[in-house]
Amino acid sequence: MATMRARSPHEHHRVATALELFFDLVFVVAIAQAAASLHHAIGAGHAAEGTLSFVMVFFAIWWAWMNFTWFASAYDCDDVPYRLAVFVQMTGALIVAAGIPAMFEAHAPNGAVVGGYLVMRLAMVGQWLRAAACDPERRTTALKFAVGISVMQMAWVAVLFLPAHLVLPAFVACAAGELVVPIWAERRAQTTWHPHHIAERYGLFTIIVLGESILAATIAVQAALASGERLFAILPVIIGGLLTVFSLWWLYFYRPLHDALEERKLGKAITWGYGHFVVFASAAAVGAGLAAAVDQATAHATISNQAAGWAVAIPVALYVTSLGLLHRHPGSLASNSLAPMAVVLLLAAPFTPQPVLMIGAILVALLAGKLSLR
Repeated sequence: MATMRARSPHEHHRVATALELFFDLVFVVAIAQAAASLHHAIGAGHAAEGTLSFVMVFFAIWWAWMNFTWFASAYDCDDVPYRLAVFVQMTGALIVAAGIPAMFEAHAPNGAVVGGYLVMRLAMVGQWLRAAACDPERRTTALKFAVGISVMQMAWVAVLFLPAHLVLPAFVACAAGELVVPIWAERRAQTTWHPHHIAERYGLFTIIVLGESILAATIAVQAALASGERLFAILPVIIGGLLTVFSLWWLYFYRPLHDALEERKLGKAITWGYGHFVVFASAAAVGAGLAAAVDQATAHATISNQAAGWAVAIPVALYVTSLGLLHRHPGSLASNSLAPMAVVLLLAAPFTPQPVLMIGAILVALLAGKLSLR
């Protein structure tokens, strides 16, 4: 068994490992379940309830993924115990995925979602305890993580026994508690996460989430064509959807991602890491919106054309806003002003006859503007 020593934050050629890529692949299942459930909720006219459930379950997916990613950047020793612990976390993600449809029906966490989350997080506690034993310099930090995560898991279990009207406030309180743990733990001695490695991992997860959007829209188009609908009826949604997803990818990768992490300052790392929740969640929600737009165009949904437009415009606007803040150019007023202007136009797009096509065109214009000012 290898010693779980802290890896150097200046290690050359640090890239994602095969195990990390496998880990991401398992999380695809949970994201796909969340996006599909949101799609059905929007199509049935229950967008508000569906969005609430989506945010809750996506937080569990994202937080477990993020905690592992930053831990692995500092302590990945890739021996047998480490791999087995990661497999346990992956199993927890699959348990969460199994409970997502029922959570959307009840609009509250259930035993499967909380249980799967518990499996993922307790495996993470074991990893931190091992790091504490092998890294004396950062032992206090590792133990704080282990204690903080354990306390929060007891709080999440308690949520299952609360009356319905207290579930949402309790969720907000528990989520806030989870977010505080890394700030508290890393305050005095930071773990040795690698800036380039973290940036690559976040970029890969963005690709995965955007891939889910393409998959959700493709399945909706396939279902529409299988039911006898003409391609012409949904062509504007298809073109607009492709322009949207392609532009979202390009907007994320049009400049280096690791700039904000190079100095390894805790405040910037927290802002960058936590801010990606909106990037990831909105990118996944875009797929649900595109699928709902296909359903509306083929009269397979009870929502209006404008409502279908909102289902795409709102997550796209959130994506552009959050990305604009995270990738802000210091001192570049022209470049920084493009995103706010685009958001205004995006939120007006649902009032047009072809909102999805208009959204795609706005994103192409935004991208063209940013590239011209590069």
